[in-house]
Amino acid sequence: METEEAVLALAALAQSTRLEAFRTLVRHEPDGLAAGDLARLLEVPQNTLSAHLSILTRARLVTSERRSRSIVYRASLGEFRDVAVFLLRDCCGGSPEVCEPVVEILQSCCKPRRKERSSA
Repeated sequence: METEEAVLALAALAQSTRLEAFRTLVRHEPDGLAAGDLARLLEVPQNTLSAHLSILTRARLVTSERRSRSIVYRASLGEFRDVAVFLLRDCCGGSPEVCEPVVEILQSCCKPRRKERSSA
């Protein structure tokens, strides 16, 4: 990732409504959310949200897909991962233990869900 791409992504997230929209879309992966549903969840007028989603889309943090009469938005997790890696790439300076707390936090919140046992 180039510096200019990272700056564009970080600038897009540096506004509270856009940040909350992105975080909400992350929570609704992989299905995404229709624009109207997202606006209702965030309690933001649809035209205002549309402008924010446009900025997130230009920063490649959000994608959209028309499904029937709705436009469904999804978080671009790969792009966000690239931004996070760009920020943290040199964090340890050759000492992996420096980054260990970050890795532990991510692992604890991303544990696979346990499958329900079926009663036979």
